[in-house]
Amino acid sequence: MEEQVAAYVARDQKPVLPPPPSEHGPLAIVRKNLFATPVDAVLTTVLLLFSLWAAWNIIQWALVTAVFVGGDRVACVTEEGAPVGACWAFVGAKLGQFTYGLYPMGERWRVDLAVVLLVALAVPLAIPRVPYKRLNALLLIAVYPFVALVLLTGGGFQISGGWIAFLFILAAFISATLARANVTAPALLLRTATIMALLAVAVLLVANILSSGRVTFLVFRFSVLSGVSCLFALASIGASTLAAVRAGAPRATGPAHILLPPAFVVGLLIVLAGDFGLRPVPTNLWGGLLVTLVVALTGIAASLPLGILLALARRSHMPAVRLVSIIFIEFWRGVPLITVLFMSAFMIPLFLPEGVSFNQLLRALIGVALFSAAYMAEVVRGGLQAIPKGQYEGAMALGLGYWQMMRLIVMPQAIKLVIPGIVNTFIGLFKDTSLVYIIGLADLLGTVRRGFADPNWITPTTAATGLVFAAFVYWLFCFGMSRYSIFVERRLQTGYSR
Repeated sequence: MEEQVAAYVARDQKPVLPPPPSEHGPLAIVRKNLFATPVDAVLTTVLLLFSLWAAWNIIQWALVTAVFVGGDRVACVTEEGAPVGACWAFVGAKLGQFTYGLYPMGERWRVDLAVVLLVALAVPLAIPRVPYKRLNALLLIAVYPFVALVLLTGGGFQISGGWIAFLFILAAFISATLARANVTAPALLLRTATIMALLAVAVLLVANILSSGRVTFLVFRFSVLSGVSCLFALASIGASTLAAVRAGAPRATGPAHILLPPAFVVGLLIVLAGDFGLRPVPTNLWGGLLVTLVVALTGIAASLPLGILLALARRSHMPAVRLVSIIFIEFWRGVPLITVLFMSAFMIPLFLPEGVSFNQLLRALIGVALFSAAYMAEVVRGGLQAIPKGQYEGAMALGLGYWQMMRLIVMPQAIKLVIPGIVNTFIGLFKDTSLVYIIGLADLLGTVRRGFADPNWITPTTAATGLVFAAFVYWLFCFGMSRYSIFVERRLQTGYSR
């Protein structure tokens, strides 16, 4: 009996059999996912027929019956009864206007150079393996905006003494903060630097209220009070530098680093007020994709740091700081962007000192930056709330200060968690730039719409062709941001993937 049972027991491993045909192969996948039930089969068939019909009509309109070459509307007007496709000749004829607006033809190389510099600095920063990231970021953030501003506008700005005093006051406070980071610095000099900076602020406020005589230094014109304010700011910077010298400060807070903010201000004034032989191009001649990129990049670059500061302020333990942040965020989130653009266009001049004016584009940039910063603050605050309390306690146990804890421990983790929300805000901001057309700025969509009024190109398909072209450009930029964000998420998701 045992010998008969053993005859049916395998003594070696049997070969693996292939899966049955009904569970393996392309046909099995299609049947399982698309035709599993009668309802699935009907829906799949209907959607497939609709997709084929839509794809065929799009191909017919965009390629088969489209017109690609022509000098005017005659090329896109067919005989009666003939099918009418896309008028790509209109896009080709207006492509320069869609890109540069009314920017002078002989000066468009400056726009191209600004774009080339942006790509040359941004692409290496976006590729992880490229070295010198810190130098690249410094050039992109601190140097490129002013170089691009001079290239696009021509430079030679008339900068008032009040603005110069304000910039030196800001540099004085930064220098005083760096000097105070060294505990061995003389307390008397640190107090002197702070008092001088506060006196500079007080005198500048008085200069905006009271009128005084004018003095000229180099190419800059100062009121007497704004000149005194600038002198107080310089005295504050001198006291901070002397405190660093007396303390024998380490490299991080030494005299060279304390003098960096005022040196940056001096360089900025030289760049903005210098004459580089470029033809001035006012912003009312800008248009097309140029305006779209300027508004979008400015809003993106300004919204992230402002949003981080607002998010930290809203979570602050200081009631006044938290209340101001809450009021700011809820106010800007409570009004639509169109209203913000109208407010920035008509109300910002009411808050400026006498003799100071902003053009229409700069007002729009301020409104877009503040509006997007409020939304960015809530995205970043969501990331901060996701960080466990133990991270804060561990950082404080190591003796880290508040800003060190945020910069080294908390904020990198919070930003990593909310990358999708940040990029989503950036994409929404890029698409919302089309609203600046409401206040008279000719962005890409506005320039395309203005092209419809050209009598040389009025055809039944001109409007549809132009709008499809604009939609494709917007999609191209937004899709690029989306794919890069996915790449960054996959690279930083260590410890979170399942």
